Amino acid sequence: MSERERIILLLAARRNARRGKNNGIGILALKLVAGTLLLTMGMVVLAILVAFGSVIGVYAYYAQKLPDPKAVEVVTKEGFETTKIYDRTGRYLLYEVIDPFAGYRTWVPLNQIPLYLRQATIAIEDKSFYKNPGIDLEGIARAAWYNLRGYPIQGGSTITMQLVKNTVIPPEERYRKSIARKIKEAILALEISRRYSKDEILEWYLNTAYYGNLAYGVEAAAQVYFGKHVWELNLAECAMLAAIPQYPALNPIDNPEEARKRQHLVLDAMMRQGYITPEQTVKAKYTPLKVKPLREKAGILAPHFSLYVRKLLEKEFGPDMVYRGGLRVYTTLDMDFQRLAEEEARKHIEELQKDEKVDRNVSNAAVVILRPRTGEILAMVGSIDYWNEEIDGEVNMAISPRQPGSSFKPFTYVTALAQGFTPATMLLDVPMCFPD
Repeated sequence: MSERERIILLLAARRNARRGKNNGIGILALKLVAGTLLLTMGMVVLAILVAFGSVIGVYAYYAQKLPDPKAVEVVTKEGFETTKIYDRTGRYLLYEVIDPFAGYRTWVPLNQIPLYLRQATIAIEDKSFYKNPGIDLEGIARAAWYNLRGYPIQGGSTITMQLVKNTVIPPEERYRKSIARKIKEAILALEISRRYSKDEILEWYLNTAYYGNLAYGVEAAAQVYFGKHVWELNLAECAMLAAIPQYPALNPIDNPEEARKRQHLVLDAMMRQGYITPEQTVKAKYTPLKVKPLREKAGILAPHFSLYVRKLLEKEFGPDMVYRGGLRVYTTLDMDFQRLAEEEARKHIEELQKDEKVDRNVSNAAVVILRPRTGEILAMVGSIDYWNEEIDGEVNMAISPRQPGSSFKPFTYVTALAQGFTPATMLLDVPMCFPD
């Protein structure tokens, strides 16, 4: 072999050696990368399993202590309504008997609730209501992020979760801001969404949500704020009501300016979500709202008679039925006679107070109009002004016990005459014995 050939073979051997070394390094690098990827994937899978296990564990822990999701159906369907007392025609609502701890309530089916009110509620409370499983994962994640960063506990509640809070969560826990309560609400909301339709859930929510001023549900709210039925509301009024549940104090009676701002937020949300056009939005924002002033005096007609009827009902059926039974009571009262009696009583007292021949201390009167053949009470005026504390106006003088005085004498005289006595009959003022 020549020197030249030997050099060529040596160079080739060295080149092959370097190539083998490089191949070894490459294989080692590939092995390291593959190992790292496998380790990372393993850690990710492990983290997922741990997270999944944690979720299952949390779910199992709280699920054991939760009420049956069917409770929401029982609470809403057996939820009470207030008792309403009417005149004989049914045209005049004399008095709605209110439990001060439970407020005004009247149930209405979903098909009687305006579409605008349903849309406004969804737009401001839970825009994915018809799509989500009862919880809003994005909202919960956002709330959790804020909470972890030390901000006050955030919401993230869907309509279904709010329904759970309003009806199933115990009152002592309902307004406690805690992550535990949110977890319970979420679990129950998932179960309720699985068992019931979205329309059922929306109907239950709209009939149980609190709208301020003792109004629970949209019908009660419509009556309290606008003096009309919920199905009579326009777009502007619907948006106003939908804005209240988040902040009940910001209502058109107690805080009209802030309530109007909230209404605009609802209208803007409705427009963004395609429920209304920009033109409808602007028009609704400038639509005047005829808010009904909430005054106790405006809440009761023929007060002495109405409260007299309430006492009779409580005696017959018990207070719980009267407060929560949703009774519709049609009385014998005739509002034409009632107004006439009230006016005549006031006029008569005014005339007596002007008459110098009469005791000026006369300050009150009572009137009862009866139908003798049936005993029906057509009018009852217990005082000239129920709200006047100076004359103890709340006292029903028409039925309050009084000393009869000489008013009983005609009855005793007539009875004596029927038994043969005459004006000339002498009665001896001496002790007498009346044997059995």
